[in-house]
Amino acid sequence: MAQPKYSTHLGMVDILPDEIRKWQFLENLIREEAHKFNFEEIRTPIMEQTELIVRGLGQLTDIVSKEIFAFSRGDDNYVLRPELTAPVVRAYVENHLDQRGGSQKLYYIGPMFRAERPQKGRQRQFHQFGVEVIGSSDAVSDVEVIAFMIHIYHKIGITNTTLKLNSIGDPDSREAYKDALRTYLKPNYEKLSEISKKRFEKNPLRILDSKEEEDQPLIENAPLITDYLNEESVSHYSRVKEYLTDLGISFEEDPYLVRGMDYYTQTAFELISPDLGAQDALAGGGRYDLLIEEIGGQPTPAVGFAAGIERLFIACEELGIDLGGEKEVDVYIVTLGDHARRWGLKQLPKLREKGVSATMDYMGRSMKAQMKDANRENARYAIIVGENELNEGKFTFRDMKESKEEALSFEEISNLLAEQSA
Repeated sequence: MAQPKYSTHLGMVDILPDEIRKWQFLENLIREEAHKFNFEEIRTPIMEQTELIVRGLGQLTDIVSKEIFAFSRGDDNYVLRPELTAPVVRAYVENHLDQRGGSQKLYYIGPMFRAERPQKGRQRQFHQFGVEVIGSSDAVSDVEVIAFMIHIYHKIGITNTTLKLNSIGDPDSREAYKDALRTYLKPNYEKLSEISKKRFEKNPLRILDSKEEEDQPLIENAPLITDYLNEESVSHYSRVKEYLTDLGISFEEDPYLVRGMDYYTQTAFELISPDLGAQDALAGGGRYDLLIEEIGGQPTPAVGFAAGIERLFIACEELGIDLGGEKEVDVYIVTLGDHARRWGLKQLPKLREKGVSATMDYMGRSMKAQMKDANRENARYAIIVGENELNEGKFTFRDMKESKEEALSFEEISNLLAEQSA
């Protein structure tokens, strides 16, 4: 077999017809359940200004320092979006969505891009879904976001999960904790990884997010951020835990959970699954009350989460959950001869107008080959048409599952199929 002349870029894969059904199933489920929670869909361009992403995520994050796809055109600098919270917030500010009144409850589904080393469940073009609630500081919005996140996984059948929860406090609490963390880390500064040394002065909180081996012993014995929360932050965190308990949502407190972006405040959370192995994160998010002001809007509270779709599919594979099912078509018109082919082609739109999925052979093959193709297409019924059937006005209507058939007029067949698809 000849080698293809072109191929996809490293870490970017085609989603082929045999796989697309699970994507469509998941996307439809997310949209249906988001409607029940009164979330509205938002779509933003895949390109954003570099400065937006840098200011939103932070200069010292791994995403900005190592992983963004950046390019220029003239005097403008762009990136392929590595996440969607900052772009959604940009859209909120640019389009004055605050003037719609109330909090804005938004959800998204789409591709993201990060120039990292491809591995299972982690590609350079990957896909996420998530929600953002902008305009509410109440703990109810934190809990609704978490509840929706868990609800989606439960609807799919992924229930073997753990919700990890923490509070990283308001700006005052965080500054107090940063000072304490610097004091703790300073005697061991030379033992830190190079990336953690860079974070030490500007944002030592990010050191707690480090995956570098040399940082782990220091992280394990670091002071707890929850010991530095002020009264307002403690109160907010307590309400979040109370509301989760009211909803029957169990959680595990993790005092070292800080999330990977600089814009988070107060609540931080992550949903993990042991079915994913070492890379166990399914989804995560938190409150980011500083981001809207950071990119030029008025001070506005917000909370949200993002979830990896490819990782969700891996969990489904491990659990034997089949999303989307098999390909199916309601009826396949099997034609014998040119006259029958022309007749079949004219009937297809009539069936489709009645809500029936219908197809026929495009290659002029034999009846045996067409029946084999109807089985491959998983057709529920077949209409077999030849010169005799056309002359008599009665067509062989075959039930492909029950292996039964009868002679019916096209009108009778059409009405029967329409009733079953209604």
